[in-house]
Amino acid sequence: MLPRLFLVAAAFAGGWALSRRAERRDATPDVRDAGTSQMRNPPQTWDQQDERSDESFPASDPPGTY
Repeated sequence: MLPRLFLVAAAFAGGWALSRRAERRDATPDVRDAGTSQMRNPPQTWDQQDERSDESFPASDPPGTY
């Protein structure tokens, strides 16, 4: 009885670990490419500063020419 219970518990733990691994792999954030062509609602005006800022996102540093 005990070996069968151990096998069931091991199979459950293995399945759970594999499902957690698959969840982590599929949990990629939705990140768009830089530029107005990739935006849902592009702004009316767009200059070089906007472009540099958009390309640097999500970095914490501002563009080097700021």
